[in-house]
Amino acid sequence: MMTLSPSLGFKFQVLEVTCTLYKAKESFFHESVTVCAQLLDLLVERPRCPGKTSKQNDTNRVKSAHLLFSVNLLLQLLRQLRLHLSNLVSTLRSYFTFEFLYLMLYITLPYVASNFPLNMFLLLKLVGVMSYEEEQQRVSRLLSEVEREPQESLHFDDDDEEDLLEVREESSDSEQDWDMDDGEAMKEDDIFTGKDGTTIWRKKAPKQSVRTRSKNIITQLPGPRGKTKGITSAIESWRCFFDSSIINMITDCTNKVIDKVSPNYGRSTYARPTNVHEIEALMGLLLLCGINKSNHQNAEDLFSTKGNSIEIFRLVMSLQRFRFLLRHLTFDDKETRNERRKVDKLAPVREIFDLFVENCKNNFSLSAQVTIDEKLEAFRGRCGFRQYIPNKPAKYGIKIFALCNAKMHYTSNLEVYVGKQPEGPYSMDNRAFAVVERLCKPIYYTNRNVTMDNWFTSIELLERLLNVYQLTSVGTIRKNKRGLPPEFVQEKGRKVKSCLFGFRKNCTLVSYVPRKGKNVLLISSMHDYDQVDAITKKPDIILTYNSTKGGVDVVDRLCANYNCARPTRRWQMVVFYSLLNISTINSQVIYTINNNKESLVRRKFIEGIAFSLIEKHLRNRASMENIPRITRLRVNELLTIKPSEFPPNPTKGQIGRCKYCDSKRNRKTRYSCKICNSFLCLEHVTLLCERCYAKNSDS
Repeated sequence: MMTLSPSLGFKFQVLEVTCTLYKAKESFFHESVTVCAQLLDLLVERPRCPGKTSKQNDTNRVKSAHLLFSVNLLLQLLRQLRLHLSNLVSTLRSYFTFEFLYLMLYITLPYVASNFPLNMFLLLKLVGVMSYEEEQQRVSRLLSEVEREPQESLHFDDDDEEDLLEVREESSDSEQDWDMDDGEAMKEDDIFTGKDGTTIWRKKAPKQSVRTRSKNIITQLPGPRGKTKGITSAIESWRCFFDSSIINMITDCTNKVIDKVSPNYGRSTYARPTNVHEIEALMGLLLLCGINKSNHQNAEDLFSTKGNSIEIFRLVMSLQRFRFLLRHLTFDDKETRNERRKVDKLAPVREIFDLFVENCKNNFSLSAQVTIDEKLEAFRGRCGFRQYIPNKPAKYGIKIFALCNAKMHYTSNLEVYVGKQPEGPYSMDNRAFAVVERLCKPIYYTNRNVTMDNWFTSIELLERLLNVYQLTSVGTIRKNKRGLPPEFVQEKGRKVKSCLFGFRKNCTLVSYVPRKGKNVLLISSMHDYDQVDAITKKPDIILTYNSTKGGVDVVDRLCANYNCARPTRRWQMVVFYSLLNISTINSQVIYTINNNKESLVRRKFIEGIAFSLIEKHLRNRASMENIPRITRLRVNELLTIKPSEFPPNPTKGQIGRCKYCDSKRNRKTRYSCKICNSFLCLEHVTLLCERCYAKNSDS
């Protein structure tokens, strides 16, 4: 930046010059006043420096580089008068300073000389400047005209005194202070212009020798927080997400449905009301389906007794009960569902979904890098907001936006895409700009970096996240954005692995050619330099994007590895299965950090959660008298429960199954052993007379 050192002395020649100008023609007065008004207007528009007094700021305005352009305009007017005022040239050359211009303006306005205000803003109003916006456009237009005209200077014969001119190569401010958007004040060779004609990108990166703006300074350490701190049990970490409020809500809503449909079933055993332990056992069986890759296996095969099934399924509950619970599992009150659906398409699962997402937000503090992307939960049934995404494996399903930790793959925020909602509290903007703002709400003002793909990214979004919410962003950007320069979109004539950079005040644009006929566009508010990796020849922006873009994709892959979702025609179950899959990933992240373990087999972790969920229901089932004896004995063995030495004495006339007959024969008998009280059929009985029995008892 260039600064002009004003002269301090005033001599008699100054008064002579001003008097001469006062006697000139009225047209020259008008032109001189206009130029001086432009000069003062530019000085007023210069940004104020924080931490300095008003007088110091006024001095800095005088030192602004804009002063040189306005002075040049005044010199051009004086050049036209040079032939008539040649005797004044030497005096002008010695006292051409800001004080002189101000005094000249003061004297050339005699009709206000008696009461002339010194305030610059009032001065602009006196010369006809009424609208700040109009004057700003006028000044910018004049500056562009000055830049296009040849820069000429007056040459004087008198070299006795020189003007002091100071050139500063670095900004005196503590941070980078260069206006990236003011393209009109720069040469056309130094800038790129967007397709919209207004977005300006500089070709050169800002100087790195000054202290740059502070960003990505995290004040919260990543890791468990709140009630998850210090939890070292797998099942307890899982219950932080599916807590008792969610389980109780599912149990109560399911029981309301069971009460209505139970009269339609012949056997009340299958249609009896459920409880919390049974709902948890059902969720445990679903998790076991996932780790055994049997989520799409026929339920009859899971409960088969032919030796090709998983034994734990038929020990926990019967096939009929398993199907009954899955058919009638409910997550809201059906009596009020129609009323809530008038304002919310997600009403059947809204309550448990919001509770689960709130638990995810509160239980973990994310690291510096987060990722936003969409998941597609497979579903081909009837649903008003089912989506078709051809590049996804499932192609058809329910789209869920997710905010995940880029390194630890913890899911912090979720949003189901339901299309346009009815007017009401759940009506919201579905544009990518608004979706990102809602997902990032838990991390506002935390200086984190957000990585997105080209569906979300835009120049306006990056600037808003940085300026309003203090979040940097990195992402690919589509080529049809109007703010992109045409040079960045073209691929022809560019070398392979070549890079093209563009810089604005708050973001950096790069176009990279990975192979012939293809270029990749990325934009970042995190980077403000053009550094390229020496080995891969890729810019740092691309390396950062590649290392952080897979947060949601990894979560999607982990869910698919041990997917618990069973085939269903109800879209509510699809959302429930998705939450169940995510809960195992989040709980494992917390469990691993709290136990200081670097690696843990995920299959074993999920298996431990599943058996913990099943255990309480198994203990209740072991005490039931109406289950097969073989099943009860196997449950006791599995739970290491020692059965009582002898069963209680049967009452008179009581009927029971023979202890030694298999389940196919299923013989019922009234006879029982006098010693062990076990029921026996006549085939497995040895007859003794009373005398022999008495002898045997005495011995």
